[in-house]
Amino acid sequence: MNRASPDPDAESSLMEHLLELRSRLMRALAGLVLALLALLPFANRLYAWLAAPLLDKLPAGGQLIAVEVASPFFTPIKLAFFAALLLSAPWLLYQAWAFVAPGLYRREKRLAVPLLVSAVALFYTGCAFAFFVVLPSVFAFLAAIKPDGVAIMTDINAYLDFVLVIFLAFGASFELPVALVILVLLGWVTPQQLQAGRGYAIVGIFVLAAVITPPDVISQLLLAIPMCLLYEAGILAAKLIDRRGR
Repeated sequence: MNRASPDPDAESSLMEHLLELRSRLMRALAGLVLALLALLPFANRLYAWLAAPLLDKLPAGGQLIAVEVASPFFTPIKLAFFAALLLSAPWLLYQAWAFVAPGLYRREKRLAVPLLVSAVALFYTGCAFAFFVVLPSVFAFLAAIKPDGVAIMTDINAYLDFVLVIFLAFGASFELPVALVILVLLGWVTPQQLQAGRGYAIVGIFVLAAVITPPDVISQLLLAIPMCLLYEAGILAAKLIDRRGR
């Protein structure tokens, strides 16, 4: 029984794809490293800026503390890495897009570009909303309800982890319109179904906000209300795309 010989063209195509993938990964990594190197000299300033929402709400003399010996060194570097990741996100996404774009149809390319741009913009908007609106409100609430005689002295690493989780939660939650549009494009739901299920969606949004935010009403409302508005924006965008697709 003769075995079919390997197709040289298929092997060549696979090798080209692997080389292209390697090239894109190296470029993405280089961009991330350059952003990190640019931010490292300002790591302490970045942390001071990030800590401002908490420090502004503490009583006179309040400050952050370092529980672990190496925290003053490693925590700002950790922040610089995540800041570099956030800063280089458009470059990283571009490298991913440049790799997959040749295999897409023209209509898919036409839809994917605005979706990617919208996703990045919405994630940045969610992080900015969390920093400038949510964190000051949460810390003001927590400082106001603390028992008498209790001093708020938060570890710098614990504070950074808390803020990063908040950023991720709000950044990801603000992607709701993009997620709805993708569901409509995949044919899993229709804009009319999204509109009809608005009541269930609002309940789900408030439940989700209660789960992923700190245990205070303010942060839950500050997440749930924008998500409800974004749900409506997602319905409008889905209707617009659905009409153009017909």
